[in-house]
Amino acid sequence: MCRRTGVELAELEIFRAVAREQSITRAAKSLDRVQSNVTTRVKQLEESLGVDLFQRANKQMILTPAGQRLLGYADQLLALAEEARQSMRADAPSGRLRVGSMESTAATLLPRPLGRFHAAWPDVELDLSTGTSQALADGVLERRLDCAIVAHPGTGSPRDIDVSEMGAGLEGVYLTTEDLVLVLPATHPKVRRPEDVTLRQLAAFSRGCTYRRCAEDWLEQAGDDVRRHLTVIELPSYHAILAQVTAGSAVAIVPRSLLAMQAMQANMGALQTVPVRKVHTYLIRRSAFTTSAYDAFEQELRRSQPA
Repeated sequence: MCRRTGVELAELEIFRAVAREQSITRAAKSLDRVQSNVTTRVKQLEESLGVDLFQRANKQMILTPAGQRLLGYADQLLALAEEARQSMRADAPSGRLRVGSMESTAATLLPRPLGRFHAAWPDVELDLSTGTSQALADGVLERRLDCAIVAHPGTGSPRDIDVSEMGAGLEGVYLTTEDLVLVLPATHPKVRRPEDVTLRQLAAFSRGCTYRRCAEDWLEQAGDDVRRHLTVIELPSYHAILAQVTAGSAVAIVPRSLLAMQAMQANMGALQTVPVRKVHTYLIRRSAFTTSAYDAFEQELRRSQPA
């Protein structure tokens, strides 16, 4: 009997579903397939590759090391196949568009253009996820995201900044420039320069956040003492970050547009703010990536920004 040498996309889709669900039964249900078909296709894939992809234990399907390696490739190949299908559609935008955004821009920049986009293109399924700028850039490169809105740490003219510095193979469209401000408890002595900051705790997102990097760079201008003693409290949201500042336990750097939001003002009380620097925001994608849904989304974001 001849052994197959090829791997089919349908098999990869089934494999990924089983890996995510850790169950043949649940995977079959999610794919709307009969259980026996899913079992057979997984076995065929294992035979084709000559490795065990799962450990079967207590009715659970646990990925082997080989299965974990294949899952990364499966995600990329299935994303590429979907990208190819969408790029062939010459009709109105439709299908799925996976967008990443910093939390601040999801709250301040996106609501109105997203509302108009959904109204104009109801057949597009737009998935929005948030993260730090570098994590989002990595997600675009790894094909987990189609595009993302990120902040670049570089200075100078926004037209001169190279977004591929965040990852080879990225290209970007300039959207807007944010004013970053240092926020301190109202009781903190007046701050005009980094040396005036007496608190040595910074409330921020995890590493990979451009605003955190700007905050650390600005505070460390005060000298070696700050570099040695500055500690970072990593928090998951701006509400949590500003709560630490309001409580008097930390300082933070946030975009001014976020402080202008009424919901934020209601939660933060009176805080001292100090201008720090400007940061440019971009919509990034993989070089040469395009679908009708992405093109419509980019156009809507461009239209939403002041000339």
